[in-house]
Amino acid sequence: MASSYSEVYGAWKRDAEAFWAEAAREIDWFRPFDRVFDPQQGVYGRWFPGGETNTCFNCLDRQIASGRADQNALIYDSPVTGTVEHWSYGAMLDEVVALAAVYRELGIGKGDRIIIYMPMIPQAVFAMLAAARIGAVHSVVFGGFAASELATRITDSGAKLVVSASCGIEAGRIIAYKPLLDAAIEISHHKPAHCLVFQREMLKADLQADRDIDFASAVASTRERGVNVPCTPVLATDPLYILYTSGTTGQPKGVVRDNGGHMVALKWSMQHFFGIKPGEVFWAASDIGWVVGHCYIVYGPLLNGSTAILYEGKPVGTPDAGAYWRVIEQHAAVTLFTAPTAFRAIRKEDPQGDLIRHHDLSKFRALFLAGERADPDTVAWAEAKLGVPVIDNWWQTETGWPVAGNPIGLELLPVKYGSAAVPLPGYDVQVLDDAGHPVGSGTLGNVVIKLPLPPGCLPTFWNADERFREACLAEFPGYYRTADAGYIDADGYIFIMSRTDDIINVAGHRLSTGSMEEVCASHADVAECAVIGIADPIKGQVPAGFLVINANVSRETGEIEKEVIGLVRDRIGPVAAFKTVICVKRLPKTRSGKILRGTMQKIADCESWKMPATIDDPVVLEEIAAALQARGIGV
Repeated sequence: MASSYSEVYGAWKRDAEAFWAEAAREIDWFRPFDRVFDPQQGVYGRWFPGGETNTCFNCLDRQIASGRADQNALIYDSPVTGTVEHWSYGAMLDEVVALAAVYRELGIGKGDRIIIYMPMIPQAVFAMLAAARIGAVHSVVFGGFAASELATRITDSGAKLVVSASCGIEAGRIIAYKPLLDAAIEISHHKPAHCLVFQREMLKADLQADRDIDFASAVASTRERGVNVPCTPVLATDPLYILYTSGTTGQPKGVVRDNGGHMVALKWSMQHFFGIKPGEVFWAASDIGWVVGHCYIVYGPLLNGSTAILYEGKPVGTPDAGAYWRVIEQHAAVTLFTAPTAFRAIRKEDPQGDLIRHHDLSKFRALFLAGERADPDTVAWAEAKLGVPVIDNWWQTETGWPVAGNPIGLELLPVKYGSAAVPLPGYDVQVLDDAGHPVGSGTLGNVVIKLPLPPGCLPTFWNADERFREACLAEFPGYYRTADAGYIDADGYIFIMSRTDDIINVAGHRLSTGSMEEVCASHADVAECAVIGIADPIKGQVPAGFLVINANVSRETGEIEKEVIGLVRDRIGPVAAFKTVICVKRLPKTRSGKILRGTMQKIADCESWKMPATIDDPVVLEEIAAALQARGIGV
């Protein structure tokens, strides 16, 4: 295969089916697929129809057969419990087979659904792979989610089994999972037959005799009896998992991921985008409850024969802002994939990067950022302090792997701050106006992807084809609607500025909150920021900025607020009507680090709002409301 980005992207453009057929050779198939792509199947077509394979086989059995039985597959690092465990490919397979046997003995078979409601522990990874081994469909729900949110996912999936743990652990607190699980089952319209509960030493759960089963005892039993469970062949188009998007209300939206296309895309991305070789240590500092955790903690590294890190901790506070550097040094990670908000938190606590110098990062060669827009100032800071390329990339739960990024595995292209770089093979990214017409380079509009979506992207929503069509395909016929706003420059670089909902209309001018945040973040004293649009009787909407100041700054916040207003006026212009800036101690975020701008806007506009299920600390919204009210907003 050609090595440069332009050659590889061009090869895909010329013959997409030949491109993906070649990529599919990296996966073991029990039965070859009938054709690479069938446009008549599914909502917009299906990849590799007729092919039979198994994801667990490709992650574990195949790697062991190639000589990786004794290589680390997973490193569990938990600063909140003081634990580090190394799991080889061989040891992981033993655990997964024993757990798959438990599933079988509980009556779980091909196509049945399993809810996994667990913290960041190895048993959660085993639970996912054991489901894949027998052809069951797993749905991971972020550990500690509210009972009502868990209940909707149990009901919608029709799960026969829930795999859970007695508790989760965060810095300074223990979260009991079992009471949340019991409450969820009580209010769920569907009742799973069994719950498999892993007991953690720091907080044991009371088990119900008629429904609950001790995880460790059940696994020990099948292991002692030597129960073997071979991999169940599944179609490439059969579902591997359902991942419900966070913050849903009413009927949840279950993103479906199939087996064949998912493996082909992830294996390709590990080598050609991330540049990771088999045997190397790859760290995605996410959670298995999110898409990054599914793809790049569990499946991607294992499909690639690499070593993944499962980290039960935070970027700061476990114990300090040097936590990431300790992990990289201790486990010889060659790359880190995390959210920009994690780096903003680290920078706030250690703005000079002093803690970085305490660690040997000589094997570390790249930082990847995704999940929220990587503002130029954060990227520049990380580059300067780490001395490695910082690769912004853009994708979604729905796409399942990066849409755009700097493909370091092919070649490192010139970096443009604020840009997610170029589209990866498989993605024809375009920008349209609200009427569906293409806009010129540099013009803000709706970012869309021309159909068909490549392998690895969602084929539909769970049991909701029509809902998928209406939500994602109907507005711009022939395209997938990303619901992101941005532009493409003359060099083909993609700039994602905000969600389309975050484009505000100030006296008839469509303005991106992302561009204002970029200016705010450029101030030397600002660690992180958020800009929202609030209702205005004259202009329709006006922006309001929220600033979190670096820990080492002792100046009056009023001075900083005035300076930031001046920066926005100078760089964007008076048209932005940027006059309201408020310094706050912290911003409300989801557990994955996304800022809850929509909820902030509802508070400012005195609209009714629901506590987001994914919020990291509900108290922060009280602090935001108080800060707004002190300025006469939201009262």
